[in-house]
Amino acid sequence: MARVMVVGAGGVSRVVTHKLAALEEFDEILLASRTLERCTQIAESISTKSIQTAQLDADNVPETVKLLKAFRPDILVNVALPYQDLSLMDACLEAGVNYLDTANYEPPDDPKFEYHWQWAYQERFFEAGLTAILGCGFDPGVTGIFTAYALKHHFDEIHELDIVDCNAGSHGRAFATNFNPEINIREITQPGRYYEKGEWVTVPPLSIHQPVEYPEIGDRESYLLYHEELESLVKHIPTLKRARFWMTFSENYLMYLRVLETLGLTRIDPIDYEGTPVVPLKLLKKLLPDPASLAATYTGQTSIGCHLRGIKNGQPQQYYIYNNCDHAKSYQEVGAQAISYTTGVPAALGALMVANGTWQKPGVFNVEQLDPDPFLERLGAMGLPWHEVIGQPSPFSEA
Repeated sequence: MARVMVVGAGGVSRVVTHKLAALEEFDEILLASRTLERCTQIAESISTKSIQTAQLDADNVPETVKLLKAFRPDILVNVALPYQDLSLMDACLEAGVNYLDTANYEPPDDPKFEYHWQWAYQERFFEAGLTAILGCGFDPGVTGIFTAYALKHHFDEIHELDIVDCNAGSHGRAFATNFNPEINIREITQPGRYYEKGEWVTVPPLSIHQPVEYPEIGDRESYLLYHEELESLVKHIPTLKRARFWMTFSENYLMYLRVLETLGLTRIDPIDYEGTPVVPLKLLKKLLPDPASLAATYTGQTSIGCHLRGIKNGQPQQYYIYNNCDHAKSYQEVGAQAISYTTGVPAALGALMVANGTWQKPGVFNVEQLDPDPFLERLGAMGLPWHEVIGQPSPFSEA
């Protein structure tokens, strides 16, 4: 039996905590966040196990170390803000606790989506005999595991990777973001970037797009973005000649986003308002709906997967692997929409993979460096069934 501490109390945390509580391997769960009331709400929604709660400032390393030493978890699952990744990794090292997160560290004042800050912890975690798993949500996370599985079972070399992420759901609001608005908008408004022939190519935000067909959904216009798993995948799968990430947005969403940008409300630099410094994007976050509040009325599906091209036994190979997730069914099960569900389920399963020893080894790892088979063997049973199509023609032109 194992103990787990979850940091953060948003929609993803709700899913993580529900899924951990359903696993017999975890007998004690502590949910901690700056806002104790939100922890209590999540804990009270779970009847299968008693969930402990605590108030925690995740930026405060000594405070986190004290709580870790008191509770003595086998692993900390970080679903707080990505600004807090390094503080929580520092606390885990000091307290002797394994670590897992779902998104890479971001400096608060500079929207860079890069792993080098966390990769720099490799030697410290290795020497401490602790495991740190980076980016174990869906994207990043399952997309990397899908790619590792494809390489292990269907390719000798992968040459092209296109990750596709479609949200074909509707929440009935004029404009809202599916997770933390501050993080979501920083990600979308940055320049697009992709890897091709050994170089990173940068393009204006949302300037490259094309229709892509998604299972059970149909064609949706899909926009090239930079996403953090591209950095780790091209590092750990060196045969890749091209790697890209695509996401769908409705024209209505993009129209509102353009207006907000024009008004300066997506800026992350502070402005002076009557003598008080105000960051426009933080103000916008307060004005937009809480993503967790969207879940009750959300309908439709998400579809996230990987289109791959490469070589198997000297012959060209094409392959597609994906998951579709239903918003309403996710809400019925755990009280969260599918965006939170697809992030939270892999995080809970990743915590289990570390706690039961399957993925436990000293150092800092991205998920594609680990054995994908035991993870994917349990992913469907935990609520995210996956499908593969060998020989599926890619919707993208060859490099």
